[in-house]
Amino acid sequence: MKPLLMAAALLVGLAPAATAQAGSGAQTPALSWQDCQDGFQCATAEVPLDHDQPRGTKIDLALIRLPATDPGKRIGSLFVNFGGPGSSGVDRLRARARWEWLFSSELRSRFDVVSWDPRGIGRSATVRCFDSVEDQQAFLNSIPLYPVTAADEPAFHAKHQEFAQRCEDRSGDLLDHVSSANTARDLDLLRKAVGDKKLTYHGISYGTHLGAIYANLFPDKVRALVFDGSLDFIGNATGHGNQGRTVPLDTRQDVPRGTAETFDQFLTQCAAAATKCAFAGGDLKKKWAALVTKVTATPITTPDGTFDRAALIGTVWDAMSQPDTWQSTAQVLQTVWETQPALTRTAAAAPDYISNRTEAFNAVQCSDSNFPRDTAAYTRYGKSEDERVPYWGRPIVYDMMPCAFWQGRDTDRYTGPWNRWTSAPILFVNSRFDPATPLHGAQDGAAEMARTGFLTVEGSGHTSMYVRSTCAEKAKREYLFTGVLPTQRTCAVDQAPFA
Repeated sequence: MKPLLMAAALLVGLAPAATAQAGSGAQTPALSWQDCQDGFQCATAEVPLDHDQPRGTKIDLALIRLPATDPGKRIGSLFVNFGGPGSSGVDRLRARARWEWLFSSELRSRFDVVSWDPRGIGRSATVRCFDSVEDQQAFLNSIPLYPVTAADEPAFHAKHQEFAQRCEDRSGDLLDHVSSANTARDLDLLRKAVGDKKLTYHGISYGTHLGAIYANLFPDKVRALVFDGSLDFIGNATGHGNQGRTVPLDTRQDVPRGTAETFDQFLTQCAAAATKCAFAGGDLKKKWAALVTKVTATPITTPDGTFDRAALIGTVWDAMSQPDTWQSTAQVLQTVWETQPALTRTAAAAPDYISNRTEAFNAVQCSDSNFPRDTAAYTRYGKSEDERVPYWGRPIVYDMMPCAFWQGRDTDRYTGPWNRWTSAPILFVNSRFDPATPLHGAQDGAAEMARTGFLTVEGSGHTSMYVRSTCAEKAKREYLFTGVLPTQRTCAVDQAPFA
């Protein structure tokens, strides 16, 4: 950890928000597991809306589990949070529980794999900002990914201010209770409900922030925690020094550097793959720059949609997390490269918004973290980041714009300390080139905690959901079985993206 970061970590100390009661004294939920198809079981847990008033208003949390396949050797429950924040754990576990590179059959034989929709998300005390799905889709699809020019900023700000007000109007009371600290308190009740004395946990992406809060609220209840694609916890919550109120969140964590490094890997591996990569040919950095210039001047319509500057960058930005999509992304880029501008612009097909993921993302993130409230800070960093990290710096400045206007305030949010001595060490796993949770941020997060080990996966992409490594899964699995950190420090990926 850099000396400056260490000093900042020590200065954060125990903020007033962290003095809130760790355990609420609430009654342990009674779970009635019912079959819900394909070998899964589902249940509902009742927890307090406000853990400071454990006998007050209750909310329901939706849970799902895949029971251990070898009950005689069962260790306990492995709780999984898939990140976001805003992702439905119920839906994601149902879709991904049998991905061998994520949860191997050996792992599933020893644990009930359990996930849930955290408060505010999916089926659990849902944050609502719209009156209908149609209203939701129409509004969210009207907002561009980011303001491409300074002239676009006032309208962009106004849309997000309106979004924040819509959320306040429809979910105001709930917005004051959806911080990850309250989800950590829920998680401790769920741990008790399944009968585990200590927590076994796999936190993915933003799930690492939840895991870090749990570890510091309940340091004596840690059995084995895996942080997969980790944040810098101080950077995420408060920022180092005065960054929290002056620097946009992903900018202060230098996510643009991680995105740019991953994109460089995309271009390098595409060039090396030659005919296996549709975009290959010539100097790919110059070709990419020319492509961005082309769609900035005139949007290009292809069978994949209409690409202006924001749409093109957004498409590639999303793809960098998932190396399995790099071949198809290269084909999209080549198609845009070969297509001549149309005389008329056709609107791109709008993605479907069938959940409350966008609303929940902001509800949780804006509760957990400090943000600049003055739009001038975003204008300033929009310009400087565009110069510092071309293509990626400016979009990332604006990726959490609603938080500048957010009205919910959870007084029980957690802001530190992050280095309480836990009853077992914690394993961090991060890919070398991660566009969303860069390696440098994960290393800072690990250094902020008291007992950690670190495993670097020598590949590109975001978390073990998308970076396939049998080596890393085995190391994770053995740690979850034993609680002993692996001695190895690196793992290879199973296959290169363009192989």
